[in-house]
Amino acid sequence: MSPAIVHFEVQADNVERAKDFYEQALGWNLQRYTADYWGINTGRANDDGGNTIGIDGGLLRRRSEGPVSQSAVNAFVCTIQVRNIEETMQRVVNAGGLVVTEKTHVQGLGWNGYCKDTEGNIFGLTQPEM
Repeated sequence: MSPAIVHFEVQADNVERAKDFYEQALGWNLQRYTADYWGINTGRANDDGGNTIGIDGGLLRRRSEGPVSQSAVNAFVCTIQVRNIEETMQRVVNAGGLVVTEKTHVQGLGWNGYCKDTEGNIFGLTQPEM
């Protein structure tokens, strides 16, 4: 068995603001585990091939300097599969985030783009081809 990603973490300067952002923009359910750590339940989905997709993660206070404004994608980025990338990008903006690259088409895969949360973290969105 190959190593698989089974958990992710979001670092935030303002955990409450980040919690609100992910609940509003992506509909994730966050639950406080400790005073300093929130669990993130992203939910599970089935892709068109009948496979279950999705992992859960955590949200915690950033313990060092955050990402530099206007920096390029420069980290280990998580990408979130969505049904409608345009609708999700609008929800990101409505929740206080930014779209940092407009959606682009990748032949045979679908539509991809990058957004930034309220804490300066970049994440990817993907809408598979139907």
